[in-house]
Amino acid sequence: MTTELRRSRAVFSTEDFSLIKEAVAEHVKRVADDPRSVKFAHLYHRLGRIAS
Repeated sequence: MTTELRRSRAVFSTEDFSLIKEAVAEHVKRVADDPRSVKFAHLYHRLGRIAS
């Protein structure tokens, strides 16, 4: 048995981040009056930095 570390594989592709960002944007519109909408807006922003 080797003790060599294996590189972890990416869970999401670059295209996935664009799709997730689009879904979050739609959700932000639906929960605009909810106090949690700020958290979703921040998530949208962070996803934009990844998927750009």
